[in-house]
Amino acid sequence: MPVARQQLLSEGIDPECLFFIDDALTDKTINGHIVLPYDEFLARKASGHHVAIAIADSRVRELLAKKCSKDQVCPWTVRADSAVVMDDVSIGDGALISPFVTFTSNIQIGRFFHANLYSYVEHDCRIGDFVTFGPAVKCNGNIVIEDHAYIGAGAILRQGSPGSPLRIGRAAVVGMGAVVTSDVPAGTIVVGNPARPISDSD
Repeated sequence: MPVARQQLLSEGIDPECLFFIDDALTDKTINGHIVLPYDEFLARKASGHHVAIAIADSRVRELLAKKCSKDQVCPWTVRADSAVVMDDVSIGDGALISPFVTFTSNIQIGRFFHANLYSYVEHDCRIGDFVTFGPAVKCNGNIVIEDHAYIGAGAILRQGSPGSPLRIGRAAVVGMGAVVTSDVPAGTIVVGNPARPISDSD
């Protein structure tokens, strides 16, 4: 919310139009912002409704994105002033970019991406939809990350090479602090240095 508030202020928009949306919370306000049930949010008069979906679970994030799209609520990309975006970087709608995140060059990122504090994406990377980076993720060059992957805080992804990128498969999970030196298959959870799949005995 502080990033969203600062973004509106920099655009000359009154941040009083910001709300938390939650159907379960009984609190009336959080950090000075009104909490509204979703239906009340939709009922408020406005020239348009926009939403930033701050839910870490990518499957829930996708369900909410579909619901919002059906209700003509537009995805809103929120990006901190301190984020650095260099050359030929494409980021899909609905991204949440925290302070001190860096994107270098020749990068394509899908919809509803989350990049937490101090993460970076180096050159020639392709990142799918609904991908989540914890704080301080180091995504080095020539990497492909497929939809719904989750990269834990402090994880390091080894640089791939042109024509042979390091690949993190769909819905794979890279554990906190893991050092990934080889491809991670879809749906696999890896931990450690070097990162290895979790087995039933673990």
